[in-house]
Amino acid sequence: MTEELSLDPLAGYHAIELLQRFIVKHLTGLLTPQGEAADPQRSDESAVFDSVKEKFPLIIFSCVQLASKMSLHSHIIDNHTAVRFLRSLGHSVSKKTLLMSELTVLKGLEFGLNTLNPLIYVEILLEVLGHNEPSVSVEHLYHLCRHVLHFVSLQRDVIYDSLLVTTTQCVSPSREQREQFVTVTEDYMLLGVGVIAVASFVLYVTKWEQVVGELSHITGISRRSISDFAHVTLMHIVNVPASL
Repeated sequence: MTEELSLDPLAGYHAIELLQRFIVKHLTGLLTPQGEAADPQRSDESAVFDSVKEKFPLIIFSCVQLASKMSLHSHIIDNHTAVRFLRSLGHSVSKKTLLMSELTVLKGLEFGLNTLNPLIYVEILLEVLGHNEPSVSVEHLYHLCRHVLHFVSLQRDVIYDSLLVTTTQCVSPSREQREQFVTVTEDYMLLGVGVIAVASFVLYVTKWEQVVGELSHITGISRRSISDFAHVTLMHIVNVPASL
Protein backbone atom coordinates (compact mmCIF):
# COMPACT_ATOMS: atom_id res chain seq x y z
CA MET A 1 0.00 0.00 0.00
CA THR A 2 2.77 2.46 0.89
CA GLU A 3 4.53 1.70 -2.40
CA GLU A 4 1.32 2.31 -4.36
CA LEU A 5 0.96 5.65 -2.58
CA SER A 6 4.65 6.50 -3.08
CA LEU A 7 5.28 6.82 0.65
CA ASP A 8 8.64 6.58 2.39
CA PRO A 9 9.29 3.13 3.94
CA LEU A 10 9.44 4.78 7.36
CA ALA A 11 5.78 5.73 6.99
CA GLY A 12 4.91 2.10 6.32
CA TYR A 13 6.64 0.81 9.45
CA HIS A 14 5.16 3.67 11.47
CA ALA A 15 1.69 2.68 10.22
CA ILE A 16 2.28 -0.92 11.35
CA GLU A 17 3.18 0.28 14.85
CA LEU A 18 0.06 2.46 15.01
CA LEU A 19 -2.11 -0.39 13.76
CA GLN A 20 -0.77 -2.89 16.28
CA ARG A 21 -1.18 -0.50 19.20
CA PHE A 22 -4.68 0.53 18.12
CA ILE A 23 -5.96 -3.02 17.56
CA VAL A 24 -4.69 -4.17 20.98
CA LYS A 25 -6.35 -1.25 22.77
CA HIS A 26 -9.51 -1.41 20.66
CA LEU A 27 -10.07 -5.14 21.15
CA THR A 28 -9.23 -4.91 24.85
CA GLY A 29 -11.89 -2.24 25.23
CA LEU A 30 -14.49 -4.17 23.25
CA LEU A 31 -13.88 -7.45 25.06
CA THR A 32 -13.77 -5.98 28.57
CA PRO A 33 -17.20 -5.98 30.29
CA GLN A 34 -18.29 -2.49 31.31
CA GLY A 35 -20.49 -3.30 34.31
CA GLU A 36 -23.86 -5.01 34.60
CA ALA A 37 -25.52 -2.74 32.06
CA ALA A 38 -22.98 -3.65 29.38
CA ASP A 39 -24.30 -4.84 26.05
CA PRO A 40 -24.08 -8.67 26.10
CA GLN A 41 -22.76 -8.58 22.56
CA ARG A 42 -19.63 -6.80 23.79
CA SER A 43 -18.54 -9.98 25.49
CA ASP A 44 -19.37 -12.05 22.44
CA GLU A 45 -15.91 -12.51 20.93
CA SER A 46 -17.28 -13.74 17.62
CA ALA A 47 -19.42 -10.65 17.12
CA VAL A 48 -16.58 -8.37 18.17
CA PHE A 49 -14.09 -9.89 15.74
CA ASP A 50 -16.65 -9.84 12.92
CA SER A 51 -17.21 -6.13 13.55
CA VAL A 52 -13.49 -5.37 13.52
CA LYS A 53 -12.94 -7.55 10.44
CA GLU A 54 -15.53 -5.53 8.53
CA LYS A 55 -13.80 -2.24 9.38
CA PHE A 56 -10.24 -3.55 9.19
CA PRO A 57 -9.34 -2.32 5.65
CA LEU A 58 -10.38 1.21 6.59
CA ILE A 59 -8.55 1.01 9.93
CA ILE A 60 -5.37 -0.03 8.11
CA PHE A 61 -5.70 2.86 5.68
CA SER A 62 -6.34 5.35 8.50
CA CYS A 63 -3.09 4.23 10.15
CA VAL A 64 -1.23 4.70 6.86
CA GLN A 65 -2.81 8.12 6.39
CA LEU A 66 -1.86 9.20 9.91
CA ALA A 67 1.68 7.90 9.42
CA SER A 68 2.00 9.93 6.22
CA LYS A 69 1.12 13.06 8.18
CA MET A 70 3.84 12.30 10.73
CA SER A 71 6.56 11.58 8.17
CA LEU A 72 9.08 14.23 7.19
CA HIS A 73 9.96 12.40 3.96
CA SER A 74 6.51 11.55 2.58
CA HIS A 75 3.74 13.60 1.09
CA ILE A 76 0.52 13.71 3.09
CA ILE A 77 -2.35 11.59 1.79
CA ASP A 78 -5.30 13.96 1.52
CA ASN A 79 -8.89 12.70 1.63
CA HIS A 80 -9.40 13.14 -2.11
CA THR A 81 -6.44 10.85 -2.84
CA ALA A 82 -7.60 8.47 -0.12
CA VAL A 83 -11.13 8.11 -1.52
CA ARG A 84 -9.80 7.53 -5.03
CA PHE A 85 -7.25 4.96 -3.85
CA LEU A 86 -9.76 3.01 -1.75
CA ARG A 87 -12.24 2.94 -4.64
CA SER A 88 -9.54 1.45 -6.85
CA LEU A 89 -9.36 -1.39 -4.30
CA GLY A 90 -13.13 -1.90 -4.30
CA HIS A 91 -13.90 0.03 -1.12
CA SER A 92 -16.38 2.84 -1.69
CA VAL A 93 -16.20 5.28 1.22
CA SER A 94 -17.02 8.95 1.72
CA LYS A 95 -14.64 11.63 3.00
CA LYS A 96 -16.76 11.83 6.15
CA THR A 97 -16.30 8.10 6.77
CA LEU A 98 -12.55 8.53 6.32
CA LEU A 99 -12.46 11.36 8.83
CA MET A 100 -14.50 9.38 11.35
CA SER A 101 -12.21 6.36 10.95
CA GLU A 102 -9.13 8.53 11.41
CA LEU A 103 -10.65 10.09 14.52
CA THR A 104 -11.49 6.63 15.91
CA VAL A 105 -7.85 5.57 15.55
CA LEU A 106 -6.63 8.83 17.07
CA LYS A 107 -8.91 8.46 20.08
CA GLY A 108 -8.00 4.78 20.44
CA LEU A 109 -4.33 5.75 20.58
CA GLU A 110 -5.17 8.65 22.91
CA PHE A 111 -3.64 10.92 20.25
CA GLY A 112 -0.21 9.39 20.89
CA LEU A 113 1.28 9.02 17.42
CA ASN A 114 4.97 9.34 18.22
CA THR A 115 6.37 5.83 18.28
CA LEU A 116 9.62 4.20 17.24
CA ASN A 117 9.72 1.52 14.59
CA PRO A 118 12.34 -1.05 13.47
CA LEU A 119 13.54 0.95 10.47
CA ILE A 120 14.38 3.94 12.69
CA TYR A 121 16.61 1.67 14.79
CA VAL A 122 18.31 0.38 11.63
CA GLU A 123 18.94 3.90 10.34
CA ILE A 124 20.36 5.18 13.65
CA LEU A 125 22.59 2.12 14.08
CA LEU A 126 23.87 2.46 10.51
CA GLU A 127 24.69 6.10 11.08
CA VAL A 128 26.76 5.26 14.16
CA LEU A 129 28.33 2.25 12.41
CA GLY A 130 29.32 4.43 9.46
CA HIS A 131 30.99 6.90 11.80
CA ASN A 132 32.86 4.22 13.77
CA GLU A 133 33.68 1.97 10.82
CA PRO A 134 34.13 4.17 7.69
CA SER A 135 35.47 1.27 5.61
CA VAL A 136 31.91 -0.12 5.40
CA SER A 137 29.58 1.50 2.86
CA VAL A 138 26.51 2.41 4.91
CA GLU A 139 24.64 3.49 1.78
CA HIS A 140 24.90 0.01 0.24
CA LEU A 141 24.05 -1.61 3.56
CA TYR A 142 20.95 0.52 4.01
CA HIS A 143 19.50 -0.52 0.66
CA LEU A 144 19.89 -4.21 1.50
CA CYS A 145 18.80 -3.72 5.14
CA ARG A 146 15.42 -2.49 3.95
CA HIS A 147 14.89 -5.73 2.03
CA VAL A 148 16.11 -7.86 4.94
CA LEU A 149 13.83 -6.03 7.39
CA HIS A 150 10.92 -6.51 5.01
CA PHE A 151 11.65 -10.24 4.87
CA VAL A 152 11.94 -10.54 8.66
CA SER A 153 8.67 -8.64 9.11
CA LEU A 154 6.86 -11.01 6.75
CA GLN A 155 8.45 -14.12 8.28
CA ARG A 156 8.41 -12.82 11.84
CA ASP A 157 6.77 -15.79 13.56
CA VAL A 158 8.88 -18.55 11.97
CA ILE A 159 12.13 -16.60 12.41
CA TYR A 160 11.52 -15.90 16.09
CA ASP A 161 10.35 -19.48 16.66
CA SER A 162 13.65 -20.69 15.20
CA LEU A 163 15.57 -18.17 17.30
CA LEU A 164 13.78 -19.42 20.42
CA VAL A 165 14.80 -22.99 19.61
CA THR A 166 18.39 -21.88 18.98
CA THR A 167 18.54 -19.83 22.17
CA THR A 168 17.03 -22.46 24.46
CA GLN A 169 18.69 -25.40 22.68
CA CYS A 170 15.31 -27.08 22.96
CA VAL A 171 13.17 -28.29 20.06
CA SER A 172 10.00 -27.90 22.11
CA PRO A 173 10.45 -24.90 24.45
CA SER A 174 8.28 -24.82 27.56
CA ARG A 175 5.50 -22.30 28.12
CA GLU A 176 7.69 -20.49 30.65
CA GLN A 177 10.51 -20.21 28.11
CA ARG A 178 8.10 -18.84 25.51
CA GLU A 179 6.76 -16.26 27.95
CA GLN A 180 10.28 -15.13 28.86
CA PHE A 181 11.16 -14.91 25.16
CA VAL A 182 8.42 -12.32 24.48
CA THR A 183 10.79 -9.53 25.49
CA VAL A 184 13.20 -10.70 22.79
CA THR A 185 10.51 -10.47 20.09
CA GLU A 186 9.79 -6.90 21.20
CA ASP A 187 13.45 -5.82 21.25
CA TYR A 188 13.86 -3.53 18.23
CA MET A 189 17.52 -2.92 19.05
CA LEU A 190 18.22 -6.64 18.62
CA LEU A 191 16.16 -6.66 15.44
CA GLY A 192 18.10 -3.67 14.14
CA VAL A 193 21.55 -5.15 14.73
CA GLY A 194 20.36 -8.52 13.43
CA VAL A 195 19.16 -7.00 10.17
CA ILE A 196 22.43 -5.09 9.71
CA ALA A 197 24.43 -8.23 10.50
CA VAL A 198 22.57 -10.17 7.80
CA ALA A 199 23.11 -7.44 5.21
CA SER A 200 26.79 -7.20 6.21
CA PHE A 201 27.27 -10.94 5.78
CA VAL A 202 25.87 -10.73 2.25
CA LEU A 203 27.82 -7.63 1.17
CA TYR A 204 30.99 -7.71 3.31
CA VAL A 205 31.54 -11.27 4.46
CA THR A 206 35.26 -10.67 5.02
CA LYS A 207 34.45 -7.82 7.42
CA TRP A 208 31.47 -9.53 9.03
CA GLU A 209 33.13 -10.35 12.36
CA GLN A 210 34.40 -6.79 12.54
CA VAL A 211 30.91 -5.36 11.89
CA VAL A 212 29.29 -7.67 14.45
CA GLY A 213 31.91 -6.64 17.00
CA GLU A 214 31.23 -2.97 16.34
CA LEU A 215 27.45 -3.49 16.60
CA SER A 216 27.99 -5.28 19.91
CA HIS A 217 30.15 -2.39 21.13
CA ILE A 218 27.51 0.18 20.08
CA THR A 219 24.50 -1.56 21.62
CA GLY A 220 25.86 -3.76 24.40
CA ILE A 221 24.18 -6.78 22.78
CA SER A 222 26.46 -9.82 22.84
CA ARG A 223 28.18 -11.04 19.66
CA ARG A 224 26.52 -14.41 20.22
CA SER A 225 23.02 -12.93 20.25
CA ILE A 226 23.68 -10.93 17.08
CA SER A 227 25.23 -13.95 15.36
CA ASP A 228 22.33 -16.22 16.36
CA PHE A 229 19.78 -13.78 14.94
CA ALA A 230 21.76 -13.39 11.71
CA HIS A 231 22.27 -17.15 11.36
CA VAL A 232 18.58 -17.95 11.84
CA THR A 233 17.50 -15.22 9.41
CA LEU A 234 20.01 -16.27 6.74
CA MET A 235 18.87 -19.89 7.02
CA HIS A 236 15.28 -18.82 6.36
CA ILE A 237 16.31 -16.57 3.48
CA VAL A 238 17.97 -19.53 1.73
CA ASN A 239 15.14 -21.76 2.95
CA VAL A 240 17.31 -24.06 5.03
CA PRO A 241 15.95 -25.18 8.44
CA ALA A 242 17.93 -23.59 11.26
CA SER A 243 19.53 -26.33 13.36
CA LEU A 244 20.42 -26.38 17.01
